[in-house]
Amino acid sequence: MFDALPNPLVIPIGVAIGILVAAPVGPVNVMCIQRSLERGFWGGVAAGLGAVLGDGLIALSAAMGVGAISGVVKYYRTAIQLVGGLALLIFGIRLYAAAPQTIVGETELLSPRPIDYVLDASKSFFLTVTNPGAVLGLFAIFGGIGTFVELRGSVDALILVAAVAGGSLGWWVLLSSSVGWLRRRFDIQELSRINRIAGIFLVAFGALLIGEIVWQYGRMFASAG
Repeated sequence: MFDALPNPLVIPIGVAIGILVAAPVGPVNVMCIQRSLERGFWGGVAAGLGAVLGDGLIALSAAMGVGAISGVVKYYRTAIQLVGGLALLIFGIRLYAAAPQTIVGETELLSPRPIDYVLDASKSFFLTVTNPGAVLGLFAIFGGIGTFVELRGSVDALILVAAVAGGSLGWWVLLSSSVGWLRRRFDIQELSRINRIAGIFLVAFGALLIGEIVWQYGRMFASAG
């Protein structure tokens, strides 16, 4: 089972997949940027870490050939999408109404509590695993991975999963460091404005997910009538 030597191309291919999965602008990117501006580098990394864990879990399931998960996602896609959409609406509304954490009368930001990092990672993990498009997309990528690189055994599959997670983590670290470097250039009013903009984006993403469900059911009822 483990007698074949690992394919050296697995790592760069996996890293590339991880970056391509993480880089497109979406709810987690918006959250990561907002947290980096408000809480600095580690705030952004914490927000991205949940996505890394979510992508890694999905990639591991796909690499191990757990086709039942893909089937469950397809079967319950509407319910999963609805839960994800509602979560985005809630997160977005709360973020829109939230004021940046500051010391009263000053523009210096307070150091976040450890629980804040845990909560942010949990939110981004939840948003990742409740995104049917992301789940099915990773399964599709792994289903066609043989076109790009030969997996010679289970070791290659596990290395590929680790590389995907590593590429995803690398993206979040790069994004967090780039945005975190700018945070001291913003005052409290600007950070409050960013909170509102980020909240609007999250609400918009949630509305799109729920709107797609409503549109699909509307078409179904229209055709039935």
